[in-house]
Amino acid sequence: MIHTAKAVRTLQAVAIVVGLALFLWSTGLPTLFRFAEAASITSASDTLSDSAPSLVSNHTIVFTSPNGLSAGQTIDLTFPVAVNEFVMGSVDEDDIDIDIDGSPVLTAASASATEWGVSVSSGVVTLETMTGTPVASSSVITIRIGDNAVDSGTGANQITNPTITGSYGIDIGGTMQDTGQVRVAIVDQVTVTASVDTSLTFTVIGVADGEIVNTSPTTTATSTTATTLPFETISIGTSKTLAHDLTVATNATQGYTVTVQQSGDLASTLGDTIDGFFDGTDTQTPTAWQGPAGTLANTDTYGHWGITSDDFLNTGRSTEFSANTWVSGSTTPIAIMGHDGPSDGVEVGSGAARIGYQIEISALQEASDDYSTTLRYIATPTF
Repeated sequence: MIHTAKAVRTLQAVAIVVGLALFLWSTGLPTLFRFAEAASITSASDTLSDSAPSLVSNHTIVFTSPNGLSAGQTIDLTFPVAVNEFVMGSVDEDDIDIDIDGSPVLTAASASATEWGVSVSSGVVTLETMTGTPVASSSVITIRIGDNAVDSGTGANQITNPTITGSYGIDIGGTMQDTGQVRVAIVDQVTVTASVDTSLTFTVIGVADGEIVNTSPTTTATSTTATTLPFETISIGTSKTLAHDLTVATNATQGYTVTVQQSGDLASTLGDTIDGFFDGTDTQTPTAWQGPAGTLANTDTYGHWGITSDDFLNTGRSTEFSANTWVSGSTTPIAIMGHDGPSDGVEVGSGAARIGYQIEISALQEASDDYSTTLRYIATPTF
């Protein structure tokens, strides 16, 4: 009987305990005594500015902290720094930024009521929260390391990548409750090669009569073609102007130069000549147009002809053309057009120019109906 009574009392006690437990569970009372548990960080990543071996790189580490951080807790970022792994170099607090849910925080060498503490020791970057301000649970934490740090100091130093290609883990921990890891891949740079064929299109276009040439008051007298400059009959004391339009389209890296040269004097079959501008001086310094002096017994002054260009930026001339200035033709190439890079054959000053030719004679110029010479244009690209 004694044993039976004890058994009954034991069963009653067990029943009471089980009943109480069921009551507490049903009312949710155990939740009053639950404590925060460690968890893994989520949505974690590390974006490098350069993933090539041995090169310096910025790091942008982003993760979500399920539990957040209490005031005074730390985040440790542990980089592998053994031989052939990351090299921290001179990275310090100024090279590190912290954003909480997209808002930057101030940093300093040690934590305070208004600043996070940031320190770097060997391969560990330690970030300590402000002394009186926690970080809420589920906060998104962004950490920038390198010259991409701009919020609390200006970043200048970067972390050097491992020397060997592969995958490297960066541990995230510290005294905060959440832990995890991000990984980065160090890969060889890809060398891209390509070839582009050289191109050059040079055109000579005739100009109609009545057109302006480099602001000269004398408009073109007759129409020209790509292969002819027909001055026809020249009146005494009146200048006469003809022109060609030139275009150059090229992908030459250093641009191009166009020159013109004549085969010989503008001469008749009898040997008489219309001399080079002006009065036989054959000047190569662009000079305002002037008529021939017409000095008796000085055949160089009986008549002359010259060349102008509205391309004022051509390469290859020591003195550039300006408005209504002229030089003499020559059997030596004269630079009349040019550019220092690729051109489209359309824009004046880089790919298009108008070249003018002007003649004026005095009453002493020898009569003849067959004055002639041959011009040669040469376009030279520099690739």
